[in-house]
Amino acid sequence: MQSTLAELRECIPQVGQLQGIGLRPERKTPIKVVEEARVILGKGLEGDRFSGKAQSTRQITLIQEEHLAAVASILGLEALDPWAMRRNLVVSGINLLSLKGMRFAIGEVVLEGTGLCHPCSRMEEVLGPGGYNAMRGHGGITAKVIKEGTIRVGDAIRYMEVVPS
Repeated sequence: MQSTLAELRECIPQVGQLQGIGLRPERKTPIKVVEEARVILGKGLEGDRFSGKAQSTRQITLIQEEHLAAVASILGLEALDPWAMRRNLVVSGINLLSLKGMRFAIGEVVLEGTGLCHPCSRMEEVLGPGGYNAMRGHGGITAKVIKEGTIRVGDAIRYMEVVPS
């Protein structure tokens, strides 16, 4: 029996892993890389400059580690520093785009994928000429917090459900 697209969209058997956590204490300052972080309902990551801002659908930003290799390749580089993209979480092993519009767990925390995290013009400054266009389609997703708790590097990332209507 052939599955419908809706059924396929809800079938995400892969389990990802949290590879890194970064806090952005201030604008244009280096990211503070931590092994664990407190995730606060309605706010995001404790200690991040965007925590509790009005952008309630962009409380946390995530980027996929596998996409960093693709961007590096496009730019003719061997590798990229994952923190140069200024995302909060670096994940691997699960397609982040499949989590847009979905609820998913990272350890004990539940997030809801709210949208795409498009690159900004600073990617030209950070990655060099063509950095912005190299990042297009590889910027990751944004999420809001549904259930707070603590996340740790190494935590599993699991699909839970489609966002209830």
